[in-house]
Amino acid sequence: MERLLLLGNSRWHWADVGPQGLHCWHEPPPVAAPAWGALRAWAAVGPLPSAGPPPPQRRIDLAQVPLQQLPAWLGIDRALVGWRAWRRQGHGVLVADAGTALSLTWIDAAGRFRGGRISAGLGLQLRSLGEGTALLPRLETPAAGLSDALPAWPTATEEALLQGCVQATAAAISAAWRQLSAPMDPPCRLWLTGGDAPCLAPLLRAGGIELEWAPDLALEALAALPAVGLIS
Repeated sequence: MERLLLLGNSRWHWADVGPQGLHCWHEPPPVAAPAWGALRAWAAVGPLPSAGPPPPQRRIDLAQVPLQQLPAWLGIDRALVGWRAWRRQGHGVLVADAGTALSLTWIDAAGRFRGGRISAGLGLQLRSLGEGTALLPRLETPAAGLSDALPAWPTATEEALLQGCVQATAAAISAAWRQLSAPMDPPCRLWLTGGDAPCLAPLLRAGGIELEWAPDLALEALAALPAVGLIS
């Protein structure tokens, strides 16, 4: 069994690769360093553990992601999801990675990085509003499907916060996709991934956007990289 790891800002993202494909799970960083013997490859956008970090020779960096025009500052997570979505789609893609941060990454039909946008993810918005104001509560990321149950114009403060942040995040994704898709033939395809995706997908689809929802796109990309070669 081969194992993959992406160290995120708030969670570690794991995958075991076996005969049945990828088995993925996500968890907070462990207190003690895990055993690294089965680790085939890893990448990081979050902090490395101070005690017992992963083996450096198995680290994947931007040079191993086969996209064109990748700037040196780009996060490896954005490069991974952009490459995998573009490779699977076959033409231009906009990838919305809705995690701690909402990152939007545009890869054109020729496999070139064309830019992107970064804003606060749902959980970060909710926590910041609670911490930065005197009267608003500090909330966590809403559960999947909660936006469907919320009233469109809440009268309760907590529901107003949840609805406002979910709607704002979905609107940012929708506006970016519409800017890119209108002048293109075939239209730029939206791919959605990250922990907040279950809250956002229904709103985006209700707004008329066809999208590809790929919960474990970054780990799938790690497994498919030519330098790793665990899946096609």
